Amino acid sequence: MYWMGIDLGGTNIVAGLVDETRTIVDRVSVKTRVPRPMEEMADDMADMVRTLLARNGLNMGDLPFVGVGVPCTANEETGHMEDANNLGFDDVAFVPLLEERLGLPVRIGNDANAAAWGEFVAGDYPEGSMLMVTLGTGIGGGIILNRKLWSGYNFAAGEFGHMTLCMDGVPCTCGRRGCFEAYGSATALICQARQRMAEDKTTILWQLCGGDPMQVEAKTVFDGAQTGDTACVELLDRYTDYLAEGISSLINLFQPALVCVGGGVSRAGDALLRPLREKTAEKIYSRNAKRNARIVLARLGNDAGILGAALLGEDS
Repeated sequence: MYWMGIDLGGTNIVAGLVDETRTIVDRVSVKTRVPRPMEEMADDMADMVRTLLARNGLNMGDLPFVGVGVPCTANEETGHMEDANNLGFDDVAFVPLLEERLGLPVRIGNDANAAAWGEFVAGDYPEGSMLMVTLGTGIGGGIILNRKLWSGYNFAAGEFGHMTLCMDGVPCTCGRRGCFEAYGSATALICQARQRMAEDKTTILWQLCGGDPMQVEAKTVFDGAQTGDTACVELLDRYTDYLAEGISSLINLFQPALVCVGGGVSRAGDALLRPLREKTAEKIYSRNAKRNARIVLARLGNDAGILGAALLGEDS
């Protein structure tokens, strides 16, 4: 049996063919090229599905459905994409457009939810509950409860990045202030690093970015900390404080068995995981319980989004 998953991103659209071992056996990608009409994007996605099927000697009848992870609220009842700001749409009837082109059922889900589901199912975690927290340009998330994906009453659950970490704090792209995303995302760490560079001309960050603060990435700060640079060490210490505050609040709310940390920042490995575990353990309300949430790094990287889209609605 095969499944097809599509990850619709603001930069790229990636489609993957998934086999019964929950492995991506082939994939194809195109540029999203926004802004443009959704009809054109649907045309591209239909072409990608046909390409993958033809390349692998399959036809539409070999797929039960096509799943798509979308960067917005995915209304699973109407098939509409809602508040897709980075694609230039407020409300668009996406599922009917793609079903018309494919002649197959189409399922949609929020991209972060899809990534959480893909990580959980294809990552073969034995736990029954998991929170996925993705640290990238923003902070995304997904909720697995009783081995099922929880997308919320209105399909908008898991927006961890927009819970308040500091009332009246740093402005967030959502229009509010003090959101977790404004302190704990990769973008936030980059902003914090540039501010420190403006105050400290001796930090190794200047050397690592070639004298151009616009070249600083989250990885730059981790690299600098490995050299023992005081500024970088202090930046990461404060950054992991922010992460621990946010993640401890999520643990207090959900008490999951597992918190899985993904996104670009997670590639720092133990340099991120070790202090995050230690600080979170001190902050959670259940710190004296015999068992508490285990914090781990995501296993599947960018594949999680494709796998999760392909398996939307399937049992774990």
